[in-house]
Amino acid sequence: MAFTQISLAGRGGSVLWVALGLLASVVPVQADEIRVGMSSAFSGLAAALGEGVKQGVEARFQQVNASGGIHGNTVQLIALDDGYEPERTAPNVRRLIEEDKVIALIGNVGTPTAVVAVPIIQRMHTLLFGAYTGAALLRKDPPDRYVINFRAGYREETAAMVVGLLARGIKPEEIAFFTQNDSFGDDGYRGGIETLKANGFAAADKLPHGRYTRNTVNVEEGLSVILAAKTDPRAIILVGSYKPCAAFIRLARREFPLALFLNVSFVGSEPLARELGAEAEGVVVTQVVPPLDGDSPALQEYRQLMAERGATPSYASLEGYLAARLFTLGLDKAGPTPTRDGLVDAMENLGVVDPGLGVSLQLSREEHQASHRVWPTVYHNGRFVPFVWNGP
Repeated sequence: MAFTQISLAGRGGSVLWVALGLLASVVPVQADEIRVGMSSAFSGLAAALGEGVKQGVEARFQQVNASGGIHGNTVQLIALDDGYEPERTAPNVRRLIEEDKVIALIGNVGTPTAVVAVPIIQRMHTLLFGAYTGAALLRKDPPDRYVINFRAGYREETAAMVVGLLARGIKPEEIAFFTQNDSFGDDGYRGGIETLKANGFAAADKLPHGRYTRNTVNVEEGLSVILAAKTDPRAIILVGSYKPCAAFIRLARREFPLALFLNVSFVGSEPLARELGAEAEGVVVTQVVPPLDGDSPALQEYRQLMAERGATPSYASLEGYLAARLFTLGLDKAGPTPTRDGLVDAMENLGVVDPGLGVSLQLSREEHQASHRVWPTVYHNGRFVPFVWNGP
């Protein structure tokens, strides 16, 4: 049963939209083939992230299909490019749900794009799972029924940074922020500020905070804000994508050669390192998935799949792969003729589960974020390795 887009003004139009959404959510979406959608950045300054997540999701789906599928159904990913621009996301999401008849969306990249995607998937009763964003928008309490996350949130990442920096002996007034000037940057910034206040630093809002515009590398004005501060920072927390963050680090290191530069996971560890070259040494990135060289069954299978595809492992593709592993567990639980709402029920009923990581994740009606763990890493001798906050 396909959606029919009808433009009616007033209350009647809204009721019809809801009725159509409810009808489509209880009818089996496919037979023999389960279609899953993705609207992500495959062009623009965040393209490496979108491509990485897509690669991981596709690897898992191909692995499942090679083993006979899910209850005999093959799983197909339909991915559309939004260039990390919200105005392109909305038509992509509507097309995936209405025309391509996907059962769910998975791995969408970005907070500003999620801002426009969430109202659509809510209205159309379609799951958005494992988005590559730690936005608070996707982590409400109580949770939105049609939004389920795999990874830790940005506020958890920047909170871990602040706690770690304080343990390292860095004073609150020696911390600065550089963030993307939108909901993504705001989210990570708030996590750091709230944690500083919780640790007794009431003046956290007055710390230097430089900003830049999404999908640009115009970082000079943001750097000037930090340069104008009375205290030189010993640590700068960055909430942005890899190209502007790399541009900022290169410039800021000339002024603050001893400062520690810390990035949230969305930055994309490998593309950031490629952009920085030799200047990547000592840069910290918090990760929301385990180290790439882990020995759990899921990590071993992931590396084997990447080798078969001729691809280099990355944190983005690993996140896509692990999210897809959890997603396919939900699909299996949803039965041979899954519906959109039936899939949501199945995901909420997974409970405590280990998708091959050797650690337990949990999903329920009250818990829509499977993992809350953050792994700090630092770039050293050509790769990211575990970082100890109170170490040298």
